[in-house]
Formats: sequence, structure tokens, C-alpha cells
Amino acid sequence: MTPKEQITELRTVLHKHNYNYYVKHNPEISDFEFDKLLKQLQDLEQQYPEYYDPNSPTQRVGSDLSSDFTQEVHEYPMLSLANSYSKEDLQEFDARIRKILGDRPFIYTCELKYDGVSISLQYKNGKLTRALTRGNGIQGDNITNNAKTIKTIPLQLHGNFPNELEIRGEVVMPRAGFNALNEERIEQGEQPFANPRNAASGSLKLLNSREVARRPLQANMYYIPSETPTDSHFENLELARSWGFNVPELSEQCKNIDEVYAFINKWDTKRKDLPFDTDGIVIKVDSISLQEELGMTAKTPRWAIAFKFKAEQARTRLISVDFQVGRQGTITPVANLEPVLLAGTIIKRASLYNADQMKELDIRINDYVFIEKGGEIIPKVVSVDTAARDEHSKPLQFITHCPECGAELIRMEDEANYYCPNSKHCPPQIKGKIEHFVGREAMNIALAGATIEQLYNAGLLNNAADFYTLTYNDVIHLDRFAEKSAKNLIDSIQESKSVPFHRVLYAIGIRHIGKASAKVLANKFHTIDAIQNASLEELQETEDVGEIIAESIKQFFADDDNRAFIQKLKDNGVQFEVKEKAAASSTVLEGKTIVISGTFRDHSRDEMKDLIEANGGKNVSGVSKSTTYLLAGEGIGPSKLEKAQTFGVQIISEDEFYAMIGQQSSEDTHPTSENKKPTSGEQQLSLF
Repeated sequence: MTPKEQITELRTVLHKHNYNYYVKHNPEISDFEFDKLLKQLQDLEQQYPEYYDPNSPTQRVGSDLSSDFTQEVHEYPMLSLANSYSKEDLQEFDARIRKILGDRPFIYTCELKYDGVSISLQYKNGKLTRALTRGNGIQGDNITNNAKTIKTIPLQLHGNFPNELEIRGEVVMPRAGFNALNEERIEQGEQPFANPRNAASGSLKLLNSREVARRPLQANMYYIPSETPTDSHFENLELARSWGFNVPELSEQCKNIDEVYAFINKWDTKRKDLPFDTDGIVIKVDSISLQEELGMTAKTPRWAIAFKFKAEQARTRLISVDFQVGRQGTITPVANLEPVLLAGTIIKRASLYNADQMKELDIRINDYVFIEKGGEIIPKVVSVDTAARDEHSKPLQFITHCPECGAELIRMEDEANYYCPNSKHCPPQIKGKIEHFVGREAMNIALAGATIEQLYNAGLLNNAADFYTLTYNDVIHLDRFAEKSAKNLIDSIQESKSVPFHRVLYAIGIRHIGKASAKVLANKFHTIDAIQNASLEELQETEDVGEIIAESIKQFFADDDNRAFIQKLKDNGVQFEVKEKAAASSTVLEGKTIVISGTFRDHSRDEMKDLIEANGGKNVSGVSKSTTYLLAGEGIGPSKLEKAQTFGVQIISEDEFYAMIGQQSSEDTHPTSENKKPTSGEQQLSLF
């Protein structure tokens, strides 16, 4: 390949990855791999200047501009930082600074590089007037309405703030919120986000600001490009904190490059304890006047550099590739690997995501591959050691037919995944739907996946409605069933008939219907018949139900088999209408947010959540400064308890909660000294 052909190919590949990262919010390679390709291109362009192109990826900042938003010009260009992966790079950076400044003294400010989405906020007279994404560095998308829903972005400043102010930061999604969001997407049959950064990026570009408000986003501010009160970047950010901005107190001033190294070494380990992801350290000359003197290159400031943490990787051999079929028919390739230790765990399998990723990697059986944890959570194959490849190896081909039922796979336009369309007869899809139906937050039928497999293979379960015609005699003769386990299963099935309608609606597995949307639909329409007979327009008028969910509902009920499935459940006593709320409901908890942790004496965790909502409160998953109470049961989570203490959140016991809502507890009806529960104060004394 000639140098010109190499340059052309690298530019094409990098433009594609820029588009995947900034616009589709679905990167296929790591930042480290991208930067390696970019460095190769830079070296070639320097060696062969005759092939200069002003539109080369080396000449411009990546762009996240979207046609769905209005583009506006940044008052100050919003450029990217030069990236470094070695301390040698930092030594060169420090030497360049010292060469320009001579003997003049200066200090660095070191801060964490948040792994999120850049945002620029403008304020006039203390009021938020505009929020832009980075875009292409010159202009960005106006996302002001979405930004206003993020609680850590102040709408009105306080204190002695400048009349005109621009401040920049990073919108991130804390890991706890990211995990909860992904669980919800999986339950709704949607593709989970690969990492918190993608989730934050995709959330900011939603067209419905009400939906953005439901996403657990946080804005961490780190830079003021407009006129500042002092000449110190560090001091200006301390002032910004006093004006109401969320500026994490994690930065430090460093007198020399050795102190910078110490800061890097400290956070390379400690960052894993933070609630959000970071991918490096940003080193800045602290003095604003010296920053101005040092100036900019075409795309990066000369006074700052980013040191990127390299994701922990492991090298191992690919044994084979399985193709898994999900509940909604999605085909996911999974690599089977020689066991290898990565980030403290033994990894035997890793995701290959989809056909495009397999093709991009050009992965082959017996290849030696590098794996890392995507977003430091999900193991994934990131590259192939082609130098160690067997010369006789052959490229892997993505399958064309379902590995379970043989149906020809389909691929929707603009989607990365292949699907098996045979939803009614494909065994993994059938069993997956049954597993979803019996889940704890659905029908709560007490049996495991292995038992479902056994009942399916015995011909006793063809869909979830068959549970309600099972008898004790059907199961007692099966392996691993004894009298007690058979009776427990039948009793659990009978108890599921009292599960409230919104959980039944979630359990039947209509595509895109999650727990939240099922509850909204149940509360509005009250019966399954009303939902089935509702028009597309009536469905779309429902809060949090858009066109996609409405279409999915109509398609579900247009199917004869689905209607027969619902009828069989009805005939067997499953609840398909909202019952009147208990008279004990109240508004006593209105405006209060409550986190629950541990197990409870009188109710399950789900029942406690229902009690909170029935009395006007809101149940949330994580403790924050805005949490009203932590409701503590037995075996309370230590991290939630620690956060509650840090934020000054009041901790209440099960009995104190019942007293608030005016409900009798079992302690009131059977008070004995032996089973007396400690008060919240006594609990705290025993736990610290």
C-alpha cells in the first residue's frame, strides 16, 4: 500500500469512528485505539506534506452536531485537549512550557478528566440563557431546554457572580443511575448503553426534555473561558462553587511535574471509588495571563494537556464464538476465551456486540485477542494481535440463520443487530419471555431458569399462560421435584393471581413496555381491554408513551395468538384491571424522596415501594443530598448508610415509617421485649 493509500484509508476509518462516537453515541473502538490511529495519520501527514487536506481528522475537532437541534456559534472556540498516555509526553509538555516562560514561576492545576459530554453554559445577570454542546468546536447544538432539566445546573446564580459568564463542564451519568437505566432498557427489549458516557451523550440529544429529566445526569464544571475575577484558574473554580455550580472538590495545585505525577498515581487507583467514570487527568497552567501568553494551536491549547488512563487489558486466545438469542430475538455474538485474569476477575467470555464489530476486528478462531471491561463493567474484545495470527486462519462469518430454530435472520434499517423473526416458535425467545413473566418485579413466581427449561422440555410450558393449568401431579414426577417443591411452585402460581394489574401488564412482555410505562398505562386506562381498544392517538397522549410504544401495543394486540394468550390468563384469574386503592393511602409523604435498603419484617421491598407511592412519596434508588429519608431494614447496605451520614439524610426504621403513614406494624399488635426493633438512632449507634 502506498503512503497516499495509507493516508486515505486512515482518514476514512477515523471519520467513521468520529461519526460513531459523536453522532451515533456508539463507539466501536476505545479512545486509546482511536488515538493510536490518529497518531499514525499525523506521522504520515508530517512525512508526506504533499497530501495535506484541510478536512483531515488531524485538522479538526470531532463533531457531535445534530440536524435535530439549532446550531449556534460559540463565543469562545471550544477546542479539544492534546492527549498523552505516557509520563514522557508530560515531561515534553512541561519542557515546552518552561522553554516559553523561561525563569518565570508558575504552578499547575490538576483535575480529573470526567468521562462524559462537554457542555458550555452562558449566564446573564445570573440567569441561564444558553447551553451548547461542543459540536465541531466552532459551533454547537443549542440544548438549553434539556440542560435546564439537569438538577446540578443552576438556573439562577447566587453570591457575587459576574454579570456575564460562560462556564464549561462535562455532563456525566453516575454508575448507579447508568446501571438502573440499562436494566430498564433490557427489560423493555432495548439495546443497553455500552457505558455511562454513551448514555449521557444519548440522553442530552433526546428531543423530549421531559424524558431527559428522567435520566440521572450530573454536570461537573471545570473551566471559565470568559472574563474571570482572579488570575488563578483554581481560585476561579472555587468562586464558581460559591455561585451554585457543581465543581467537584477533587482538584489540586501542583508546583512541579513530580507533584503532577503523584496526583496521577493517586487517582489511577482512587478513581474506581468515585460514583462516576473518569478517564484521565487534565493538567493546566494555573495562571490565566500565562494561559493567554502560551496561546493555542489550530485545535488545542498549549497550556493544557490530558493524561489518559489506559483501560486495564488482558491478552488471551479466542476458542470459539457463540451466537446467543435474546428474549426479543436479538442475536449477540459472544467470544469464548481461554480463562484470563482481568481487573480482579477471571474472564472466560466477552461480548463481540454485533456483525459490524466482528467485521471491524477481523476476528478469527485461535486469534490472540485483547479484552477490557467496557466502561470498566462489561468484558469486551477490543483488538486482535494480528502479529501472532496463524497464516492459515480464515475470517469469521456472521451467521445467516437462527442457531436455535433455523429461521433466516433479518436486520432492520439503521440498526446494528440481526434478529430472529420466529418469536412464536424459537425456544430461547419463548423461554426468555417466560423467565421475564415470572420475574420478581413481574408475577413473582418462585422458580429458576433451569426449572423453566425442565418444564419447557417436558412439554408442560409453551407460553407463560400454561403456568395456570399446571397441577401438582404434572410436576411431582419430574426430576429434582419433591412434595414440598412441587407444592411451593403450585402455591406460588396461585399467589401470582393477586399481582396488581400494572405488574401483569409489564409481565406479558409487550415490546418497549417497562415497569414505569406499564404503571402509567394501567393508571390511565384501568383495564387491559381499554388498552387494547385504545386508538393510536389515545395511547400517544399518555404520559411517557410515544409513537414507538404506542405502535408496539397496537402490533401486540393485532396478533391472534397474543389475544388468545391474554384470554387464557384472564380465564385463570390473573388481574387485568386496576383495583380500588386501599383507603389507607394518603398524601402524607408528598414531596419526599425515600431510599430503601435492607429487608423488612412486615413487607417485601416491592410492597414497601408501593406503600411509599400510595402515600404520595417517591422511591429513588440512590442516596443524594436531595434524599429526604433512608428507610433502613435489616442488613442495610453500608454504602447507602455512609452516603446518608455524609449528606445528613435522616435514617428511619421500619416502625418509624409505619408511624408516618398511620399504619400498624406487627410490633404494635404483638409487642414483646424479645422482638423489639431498635430505633433509627439505636441502629446508627450499632453500625458505626
